[in-house]
Amino acid sequence: MSSAEVSAVLEMRAVDMEFQLGGLVGKRTTLRALSGVSLRLEAGRALALVGESGSGKSTCARLLSRVYSPAAGQVLFRDGDVAPLRGKSLDAYRAQVQMIFQDPFGSLNPTQSIAYHLERPLKIHRHGLSSKEVREASEALLLQVGLVPAAEFLKRRPHELSGGQRQRVAIARALSVEPSVLLADEPTSMLDVSVRLGILNLLEDLKQQRKVASLYITHDIATARYFAEDTAVMYAGHVVEQGPSEAITANPLHPYTQLLIESVPNPKNKITGSSARRATDIPLWTAESRGCPFASRCPRVTDICRETMPEATVVGDGHTARCHHL
Repeated sequence: MSSAEVSAVLEMRAVDMEFQLGGLVGKRTTLRALSGVSLRLEAGRALALVGESGSGKSTCARLLSRVYSPAAGQVLFRDGDVAPLRGKSLDAYRAQVQMIFQDPFGSLNPTQSIAYHLERPLKIHRHGLSSKEVREASEALLLQVGLVPAAEFLKRRPHELSGGQRQRVAIARALSVEPSVLLADEPTSMLDVSVRLGILNLLEDLKQQRKVASLYITHDIATARYFAEDTAVMYAGHVVEQGPSEAITANPLHPYTQLLIESVPNPKNKITGSSARRATDIPLWTAESRGCPFASRCPRVTDICRETMPEATVVGDGHTARCHHL
């Protein structure tokens, strides 16, 4: 069965997101943080959202978790629009769609024990559990994420754990409400290299065992290929290439995707002058902006690139790219 035939657990359809920049009314600029973004999260699969800082990746996660509401387009959970959700319905949705944050220390309360962090969501979202059952469930969660002896970890506070252990606690907390979707916002970027693989292996096991739909946000396209079946590459709020991770890393078609892959450290490759000259900040995109946002950095740029944003071109099974020069 192809990906297109599988029903998405969580989906963004042609979503725009805007923010107002500046202070005084009349002097504000409308920033178009996302432009027509469509993403699908399917049970037991991971979608990697790849791009530099400022490309719109975390904005997508906040929209999916209902922190933000889109300016246009829809966010659908099991084919139902999440925009009208309020009160208990919204609480139930947020229990199903859980975030794992980039900074494991900042996402945990330093004054509270690990037991508090796990027991609180159990008490709020899984009603009817006795105190004994809550404690047993907390220990089971720690065992699942590889923190043993669980009873000892429950007594500790965040500062008594390593960065990798704190992130495992954050993952356990997200799993405590039995979600169907995990939104992992650069979950390994603040960890030592030696523990990153362990966290990715843990997320992979959870994806397979619980059939959780996962969004993996990263700037590292190398780890995207390792963890995610599908990859979407973002630049200035636009999805510029999307498809199976193997196809995108083996045959990157958009110049920005090619730049990301070339940027993966390799001692055999030398840094070229042309790459250094094109290193620049992601442009601020507004409703008045025109053309392809990558035009100022693109080695293939022509006049049409500066005037018109290309439509998505299908170049393979589920593989699309937005470039005038494919």
